[in-house]
Order: sequence, then C-alpha cells, then structure tokens
Amino acid sequence: MAVSVSVAVVLAIILVLMIRGKSIKAGPAIVAILFGFFLASTNIAPSVNRFMNSVADSISQIHF
Repeated sequence: MAVSVSVAVVLAIILVLMIRGKSIKAGPAIVAILFGFFLASTNIAPSVNRFMNSVADSISQIHF
C-alpha cells in the first residue's frame, strides 16, 4: 500500500512537471491518466502490482 501511494505521488509530480514544461500536452496526459485508471480495474492489475512490488523490493535490497 505505501509503495503504491508513493509511486502514484511521484508519477503525479512527474506528470505535472511534464505538462508545465510542455513535454506533454493536457490531452495526452488525460488519456494516460484514464488509461491507468481503467487498467487498475482489469484482471491485469494484480500482476502489475506484483511486478512493481518486486521492483521496489529489488531496489530496497541494493546496498551502496
């Protein structure tokens, strides 16, 4: 849960910066947001969630 909220916040910040920096226009950004929203309600959502959790676990185990 904490990882998904953190990822959502980071992605939202990146999206806002991209819109303000004119790297992406508002229309495609809205499409991307809606795609993510509807993807979350499909059967693939648990697989995406497991993948993101495994990536987060792998990153957390890297020792510098």
